[in-house]
Amino acid sequence: MAISIDDIKKLRAMTGAGLADVKKALTEAEGDFDKAKELLRERGLAIAAKRSDRETSNGCVLVKAVDGFAATIALKCETDFVANGADFIALTQNILDAAIAAKAKDIEAVKELTLADGQKVQDAVTQRSGITGEKMELDGYNVLEGENIEVYDHMGKHTLCTMIQLNKAAAEIGHKLAMQVAAMKPVALTAENVDKEILDEEYKTAVEKSKLEQVQKYVDNKLKKAGINPNLVDSEDHIESNMAKGWLTQEQADEARKLIETAKAEGEAQLKMPMIEGIAKGRVQKFLKENCLVDQEFQFGDGDKATVSQWLAQQDKELKIVDFKRFTLVAE
Repeated sequence: MAISIDDIKKLRAMTGAGLADVKKALTEAEGDFDKAKELLRERGLAIAAKRSDRETSNGCVLVKAVDGFAATIALKCETDFVANGADFIALTQNILDAAIAAKAKDIEAVKELTLADGQKVQDAVTQRSGITGEKMELDGYNVLEGENIEVYDHMGKHTLCTMIQLNKAAAEIGHKLAMQVAAMKPVALTAENVDKEILDEEYKTAVEKSKLEQVQKYVDNKLKKAGINPNLVDSEDHIESNMAKGWLTQEQADEARKLIETAKAEGEAQLKMPMIEGIAKGRVQKFLKENCLVDQEFQFGDGDKATVSQWLAQQDKELKIVDFKRFTLVAE
């Protein structure tokens, strides 16, 4: 049957699908709008299944706060071309609006919400996948509840959003702190808030790094005493390269290899664990200072070296940070 241009425009407005896709669906459905919408949905499901192993490293992240409820959400896709599309951003905004209105607590609850056009969120995402031909998925749903929440979309690019809550009204200060969270990517508010698994892993890494450094110092000292520049033999590639340049003879290279092997074993045997553990604890403290929001150096002050907590006290001694959230699609 003939499909009118008015019908095509109507279904396109309802679904956001391309003209060619809409016309094809209406033709197959013989003008039945409900059937045509179902065909478009099924095409989205097929594409989602076909591209299930694809990486969704692009997308749109948005943030919003209304009447004591704030949330971020990300609609992820495969390419920045799709992510920057007006329809894609509008869909992300519609989903966030529905989540805020319903005060949804988690991503699964968001997927079950119904949008203003009557579609379920997950169906709308699937349909958009069918339109663009890319895998899409929801992620990054974070919530803050209560008063005095400030939100920030970094540079308005919809790739990094933050929320921060204070114990009293201070919009300008809250905005600067939300920018701090965006710029310095803290993992926790205070040292006490850091997940134990993160601390344990950080300490384990610090111990191993400290051991390697102490052994390397021992090796370097042995090389220097033998008249060999450690920088010329710090890897097998460097040894080969420096021999080719004439900076090392074959005999010197062989001597260095033997000396390194022996010195490593001696250095490992002489490691003093109390010292290693002390160094590792110092590294962990440095990690906490750099990654706990209140202890970070504040980046948006007047040039002094105040921490976030010190800067806050300068603004208002009673002002405290209650909580914060951060989500980004940018590799860091």
